[in-house]
Amino acid sequence: MTEHYRRLERMYLAAPTNQKFQNLAIHISDGRSEVAFDVTPDLCHAAGAMHGCYYFKALDDAAFFAANSLVEDVFVLTADFMVQFFLPVPTGRITAVGTITKLGYNLSFADAVIEDDEGNELARGRGSFARSTMRLDTIELYR
Repeated sequence: MTEHYRRLERMYLAAPTNQKFQNLAIHISDGRSEVAFDVTPDLCHAAGAMHGCYYFKALDDAAFFAANSLVEDVFVLTADFMVQFFLPVPTGRITAVGTITKLGYNLSFADAVIEDDEGNELARGRGSFARSTMRLDTIELYR
């Protein structure tokens, strides 16, 4: 499965939506993934902290790849996702860690947590992820 993890990582890093993030990193393993990036001013709202959409993205991405790490044939899709915000982050590096909590054939569940570079918990998320009909081997960035 290691090759599957590396392909998912390359796919993530090459995705057009991820090109705006500074020092973006991802590491995927068995039922777990870590996504990290630097919080830069262009990610912040008018009050100077990272906008909530980027909290969601980091949490969803980490949980999503924890789920897709265990599904080797098709792309999974986020079916639902809930976010709890705890602390604002104006600058620095954040890391979101996703872990699978239940693996089903059609629907899997994963949790994620974001911490800043000092270990403060910033947010948590929980979602469900459904198998799609899109085969991974048909996705150019995965191959």
